[in-house]
This record gives sequence, C-alpha cells and structure tokens, in this order.
Amino acid sequence: MRSISLIFKQFSKTVLLLACFTVWGISAKAQGDPAKGEAIFKANCTSCHKIDSRMTGPALGPVISSETDDKWLASWIRNNQALIAAKDPKALKIWNEYSQASMSVFTQLSDDDIANVIAYVRADWKKIQDDQKKAAPAAGAVAEDKGPSDLAVYALIGVIVVALIIILVLNNIIATLERLIGGQRLLPVEAEITESEVAADKYALLKRILKNKKLVFFIIFAGTIAMCSWGWVALWNTNVHQGYQPVQPIKFPHDLHAGVMQIQCQYCHSGAYKSKNASIPSLNVCMNCHKTVKTESLEIHKIYDALGYDPQTQKYDSLKARPIQWIRIHNLPDFAYFNHSQHVKVGGIKCQQCHGPVETMKEVYQYSPLTMKWCIQCHKRTDINMKGNAYYENMIAVHDLIKKGVKVTPAQLGGIECGKCHY
Repeated sequence: MRSISLIFKQFSKTVLLLACFTVWGISAKAQGDPAKGEAIFKANCTSCHKIDSRMTGPALGPVISSETDDKWLASWIRNNQALIAAKDPKALKIWNEYSQASMSVFTQLSDDDIANVIAYVRADWKKIQDDQKKAAPAAGAVAEDKGPSDLAVYALIGVIVVALIIILVLNNIIATLERLIGGQRLLPVEAEITESEVAADKYALLKRILKNKKLVFFIIFAGTIAMCSWGWVALWNTNVHQGYQPVQPIKFPHDLHAGVMQIQCQYCHSGAYKSKNASIPSLNVCMNCHKTVKTESLEIHKIYDALGYDPQTQKYDSLKARPIQWIRIHNLPDFAYFNHSQHVKVGGIKCQQCHGPVETMKEVYQYSPLTMKWCIQCHKRTDINMKGNAYYENMIAVHDLIKKGVKVTPAQLGGIECGKCHY
C-alpha cells in the first residue's frame, strides 16, 4: 500500500506540473494588454493597415489571428527586412504577394509593445466577427417575407361579403321605389319653378353689382396693379437663379469638409487664387484623403468608379475611367467678365461674401443673385486697402507721374497684360 501511495504522489506531481506548464503557455500567448496595444497601433500602424479591410497593407485581423507563432510575428514587425534577407519562407511569400513593397521597420518597439499590439488586433478582430454574426440573423429576419397574416385575409373576405350584401339590399330598395312611383316625376313642377327663380335672383344680384361703376373701376384698377406688379417681378427675376440647387452626381457635404474639418476653400478650388475661374477640383485631390478615409462610403465608391480605381488592389484602370458630370451652379452670362483672382488675391474678398456660408451647407446652392445691381452695390460699399498691393501701388505711382506732367503710356497702366484682350 505504501508503494502505491508513493506512485500516486509522483503521478499527481507530474500531472500538476503539466497543468502549470499548460496554463503558463496559454497565458504567455495572451499576456498582451489590448488597451495599451490600441494606443501603439494607432500611433504606428493606422497609416497603412486596418483590422478588417485592406489598405496599403493587408487586413491585420485575419492575418494575425491565423498566425499562431507570436515569436515570428514579433520578428516580422520589428525588422521584416532582416527576415526577407534571411530568405524566410513566410516573409518571402508576403513580400512577393505585395509586389515586393517594403514595410516599415519598428526596431524601437519592445517585446511587450508588440505583444500588446497583437493582443489588441486579435481582440478587435474577434469583436468585429461577433458583431457580424449578431447582425446576420437580424438582416435575414428583415429580408424574410412571411406574406399577409391570416387575420388580414379573413378581414378582407369579410369586407367583400358585407359590400355584396349592401349592394343587394340597395338594389332591392331601388327596385321597390321604382315600382311604387310607376315612372312619375319625383319633384313637383312648383319646386322646379322655385329653383329657376332662385337662379334668376342670383343673376339679378350680379347685374346690380355691374351697374355700380365705382365698384367696377376699383376691381379693374386693383387687377391692373396686381398684374403689373407680377409682370415687373417676373421680368426683373428673369435669368436670376438665386437659390438654385441642382442634384449633383456625388453628394459632397461642404458643411463637413469646410465646416467640421475646416479645410480651406483653396485646397480644392485652387484656381480661385491664381486664375479667372475657381475651377472644379480633379478627383485626384479627393484621393489624397479618400484613398484611406471612408473607403466604405457609397459616395466615395462613385469616385473610385470614375477613376477606374480598385480599392482592393489599389490600382487604376484607365480603360474604366470616365468623367463625372458635375452640374454648374454659379453661371454668369457670356458678356459678363469676372476674375476670381482679382477679387480673392488682390481684393482680399472671402469666398463667403459671394457664395454665402458654404461651411454650413449640406449641398451648395446659389446664395447671391449675381445680378449687375448686386455687383455694383458691392463695388460702391467696399473699401480698398492699397497698402502692400502692387497693383494699387503702381496706380498711385502713375498718378504721381501725371501730376508731374510726365508722359504716361497704356503699358504703364497694365495695357499689355494678356487678360486685357484674351479672356
């Protein structure tokens, strides 16, 4: 018995030792802190990676979750170039898959930092998968069509039966009344005469009103004033499109970009500062941000389609590219010359002075009437700041020459600038 108890004690110690090693192995893999890993991930990884979708690099959620060798992951994150140089099979496979593009090295990260990042990616990827599983039955329930309920069907049948009964009853009543009357007239002749007299009295009242010349003159005069006022307003507003807001092919929220994000107008409309036209920005300006920002948006995918851009491969196909048919909002007549740079750069006028509070507009519309009267009133009340302005300083110098009696040529007044004739 004593030998059996000794064997049992040794066996229990062995089992306990194996259990401790197992727990230690599991805790070693999950020892990272996801909260700390999130901060490190956002500071170093978000410019190239997302957890659930591909950017410049692959989606990290499925990659890191499927890789069980945390030591190899740490070596790849810290210095992937060393693994590639050492002909590591996994490293070479990734390098060739992404067109031999080099990933940044993070030699400054410690083992604990990398473990925290791996723990955060795995935890967040698991959360995303759980949310997708929860959303899938709800989506299926919404899409499921069970058809009309039995109560609705029975109620519809009941309404039809009641309607048929009412129709039969009314037909019987009409038939009975026709038999009783025997085809005679329902109304006596005296009643018809009374109605004609009432109609005659109405016409008599109208005749008395028409005989009142003062009242007739007042009605005609008021009608003439109303028609003239309506005609004047209609003619005055001809070809004035204040408030015009067409439906654009892409819903561009100016209140988000110019308001919340505080992006300067000239970042997109760069021509306003240096040319006659403010210009519509090319889609490449949009891709400066939206190659990585809001890639799931349907409106952003319209930009991708117009450029022939595939967000998965991040490549452009020029054969699929097509221009976006923007609808112009602010449109001056051909005989009206307006130069944006002269007003924005020389005059120092802000965009909102003509285009209104664009930073609050969900979709841009024509804020100002853009009529000649409106422009003239602005030119009358706007003060000119001549200090530090080369154009006005030249004008002052020319006027000083005129006062001294010196000959002045059109060239000194800007007469040989290309825009004087070619616009």
